Amino acid sequence: MDLSNLVIVLKAALSPNPAERKAAEDSLNQYQYTPQHLVRLLQIVVDGNCDMAVRQAASIHFKNFIAKNWAPLDPEEQCKILPSDKDVVRQNILVFVAQLPPLLRAQLGECLKTIIHADYPEQWPGLLHWVTHNLQDQQVYGALFVLRILARKYEFKSDEERIPVYHVVEETFPHLLNIFSRLVQIANPSIEVADLIKLICKIFWSSIYLEIPKKLFDPNVFNAWMALFLNMLERPVPLEGQPVDPELRKSWGWWKVKKWTVHILNRLYTRFGDLKLQNPENKAFAQHFQKNYAGKILECHLNLLNAIRTGDYLPDRVTNLILQYLSNSISKTALYNLLQPRLDVVLFEIIFPLMCFNDNDQTLWEEDPHEYVRKGYDIIEDLYSPRTAAMDFVSELVRKRGKENLQKFILFIVEIFKRYEAASIEFKPYRQKDGALLAIGALCDKLKHTEPYKSELESMLVQHVFPEFASPVGHLRAKAAWVAGQYAHINFSDSNNFRKALQSVVAGMRDPELPVRVDSVFALRSFVESCKDLSEIRPILPQLLDDFFKLMNEVENEDLVFTLETIVDKFGEEMAPYALGLCQNLAAAFWKCINTSEGDEEADDPGALAAAGCLRAISTILESVSRLPHLFAHTEPTLLPIMRRMLTTDGQDVFEEVLEIVSYLTFFSPTISMEMWSLWSLLLEALADWAIDFFPNILVPLDNYISRGTVHYLTCKEPDYQQSLWNVLSNIMSDKNLEDNDIEPAPKLIEVVFQNCKGQVDHWVEPYIRLTVERLRFTERPYLKCLLVQVIANALYYNPSLTLNILQKLGVATEVFNLWFQMLQQTKKSGARANFKREHDKKVCCLGLTSLLTLPSDQLPGEALERVFKATLELLVAYKDQVAAAKDEPEDDDDMDDGLETDDDEDDMGDDAEDGDDADSLRLQRLAAQAKSFRPADDDDDDSDDEFSDDDELQSPIDEVDPFIFFMDIAKAMQASDQVRFQNLSQTLDFRYQALATGVSQHADQRRVEIEKEKLDKANAAAAAS
Repeated sequence: MDLSNLVIVLKAALSPNPAERKAAEDSLNQYQYTPQHLVRLLQIVVDGNCDMAVRQAASIHFKNFIAKNWAPLDPEEQCKILPSDKDVVRQNILVFVAQLPPLLRAQLGECLKTIIHADYPEQWPGLLHWVTHNLQDQQVYGALFVLRILARKYEFKSDEERIPVYHVVEETFPHLLNIFSRLVQIANPSIEVADLIKLICKIFWSSIYLEIPKKLFDPNVFNAWMALFLNMLERPVPLEGQPVDPELRKSWGWWKVKKWTVHILNRLYTRFGDLKLQNPENKAFAQHFQKNYAGKILECHLNLLNAIRTGDYLPDRVTNLILQYLSNSISKTALYNLLQPRLDVVLFEIIFPLMCFNDNDQTLWEEDPHEYVRKGYDIIEDLYSPRTAAMDFVSELVRKRGKENLQKFILFIVEIFKRYEAASIEFKPYRQKDGALLAIGALCDKLKHTEPYKSELESMLVQHVFPEFASPVGHLRAKAAWVAGQYAHINFSDSNNFRKALQSVVAGMRDPELPVRVDSVFALRSFVESCKDLSEIRPILPQLLDDFFKLMNEVENEDLVFTLETIVDKFGEEMAPYALGLCQNLAAAFWKCINTSEGDEEADDPGALAAAGCLRAISTILESVSRLPHLFAHTEPTLLPIMRRMLTTDGQDVFEEVLEIVSYLTFFSPTISMEMWSLWSLLLEALADWAIDFFPNILVPLDNYISRGTVHYLTCKEPDYQQSLWNVLSNIMSDKNLEDNDIEPAPKLIEVVFQNCKGQVDHWVEPYIRLTVERLRFTERPYLKCLLVQVIANALYYNPSLTLNILQKLGVATEVFNLWFQMLQQTKKSGARANFKREHDKKVCCLGLTSLLTLPSDQLPGEALERVFKATLELLVAYKDQVAAAKDEPEDDDDMDDGLETDDDEDDMGDDAEDGDDADSLRLQRLAAQAKSFRPADDDDDDSDDEFSDDDELQSPIDEVDPFIFFMDIAKAMQASDQVRFQNLSQTLDFRYQALATGVSQHADQRRVEIEKEKLDKANAAAAAS
């Protein structure tokens, strides 16, 4: 397509007629990969005679095409842009970028970013020469614009990846310093000068963000830069030309320069000027900075802050950054001494006014209460807020310099409380009272632990906070709720005070003002957590939940859902009557949040966070009613649409939360419905396509399907569950690109199949063994090796004769058993076993090896029999010791090693699930334990026990099998059926093994007695219950 036709097509792409527009877009897509298409788009962008709308359309197409095709993500993919076209683009884009209007320049800037990130320095070595040449020429703005993009490429790079930026600094910083010096000397500078200085500041920021380039260690060079930055910091911002509109004003060039200057000086101080944080080679630099500049910067910052006292303008972001510097100065003696003479002015005339409710708050409260709420609970807003920075300053001051400042500040707050109390209604300082309450809430942690304030808190709340629940002023009612929530956990000497506050917070949930309702819900969470007598809340629970969901309908906020989770958690099974309604309301809220977030491109939008919160709350509800399985069938129809949609790529942001819901429904429901079985294919599709990181979470419901729906799993052919599971597991286990820890759940799933389908999946034994042995050959991670060997052990327990024949048929029997016995013998320096660390691992190995003893002598000759028998005896003793050690450990002790060792100097921390919970909650623990024990370990150290997580609460068919009784029954059967063989075996056992055998035999007898007693106790308990 030639240039003139391309212009016509771009014009048509802007047509209001949909058909014409569609035809133009199709044409552009059709010709986009033809040679010179990209070059022609650039020609149109830079053609000043062309219509601006067409140029803009060309710039957007140009940008999108470069973003997608300049450097394909897949290294295997061939680049669709000719090298000759790339050369033309690189040569011309630099020339024109500075000459274009801002709208088009922004699009080409994005293109440059893509090209520089992909090509510099290897494919574009001439770029730096072009920049340095033009910094000395008339093209200064263009050179700075490009250099800013180049420097930004390395802003967050560290170590070796940063090396190219040092060369950039060497070549360009001398020129930047000259340009900066000349610009600073211009009298009555224009806004264009501000734009140039701002670019220089941004280049400097990117270049020093992670590390100071060595060039700046030269004191002369660094001093020259600092003189310029201090000049910009002290210099008043020109009054002429400042926009009146506050939004435009804060983005005005000279205020931007001020912001970037403060930003750079803060970064230099916090990152490089603190002696405690410095590595040895930067120590001299840090000392130089502390001695010569830290105090000067503080003085300048304090002078700037005066604007707040005098009512002059200072952008919020600049105020926030200055207060951050002041907060960092509190702990440094030299700087604190400089601050001290002006501290009272700073604290009472600058910091405190920033904490008070102001005109902007009032406007937002009245005109857009939803935005007021969003800003109040947005973490990102906090990063830029002067109020948050003021609260941080006060907190840091009383934490680090509390002796001389806490009492003084509290007396100031008390004085405001008194003035407020004494004034008549029309003259009450409502905004100051709001600031005082905010201060009291912010200092909560300090006051709760410091006398004499600690003992006065209750009377302070009763006298100065709780009355504001009835204030005629909305923001004070909201602040009273917030402060009450901060202090809900203190010990109230008069329980009526707690009760009244709780009632006021609950009443606040029906306040006419939205922010009051929201703050009341958040405060309620603390009251519910602190409530010792739930009868305070129980009677109002239905009304509470009703108010809660009304509010959720109005506001999407993750913190709202936390309050609901707290209520559900606290009331447990008492939530049963509300469970269905809660799930329905939460599901409705979830869909609303999802629809909102789909229309919002921001990664951290509150809708997406609240959606995840809704699903977590649903899980909390399901957990609370887990002992009432009939309720699960009622909740299923509400939750199925969420699960169906969110188990696809649509649900990647909430996949973990959805899997938890699937796990609860497949485990606690009386039976797994056909509708729930329909999710099986979605789980496997996700696992095969994109969800390998979630394999441990997916394992839990898959286990539930097989173990709780075994008959359906085995008999259904449309779909064929057995085949589909094999397809996915075989692809995963044979994929050499997958890390060992990625596939750890796969052998666990094979175990689930063999253990639950004993005698019914003979035709799958050979394929799974073949797959396991193949993966074993290139497995490095010890834990995965153990899991793969356990597949063999499970197969032997499933059918020892069939399994041994398969191993021999594949020619791997000797190889597999040699590896297994070698792994059983391996120990760490401490003497602890290096492999098969969990009780479960040992038990599976015991059952597999013991099963071999059932084989006749033609399948298991004498030498092999002796080897298996001895290995099993040793393993049984290790298992016995580990079980005994676990019983002796405190309930919540996670530090269990191999059952015996306590002096191991390696990291043997385990992740044992707790053993001591009541039997009636074991079912519920299973899900938590399942997820925990299935969690992949992420430490590749051979000695790591990160993956050692015992799973005693995990239910599996082998739970009912006692390995000692199993072993003794088989040994006795062998003795009865082939006495000569048994006698020969006995004669090979030395004294030690005979002693081990006697011990195992005695323990088996003891276990028989214990098991009988357990059965009798259960029967008696059941009879008593009925």
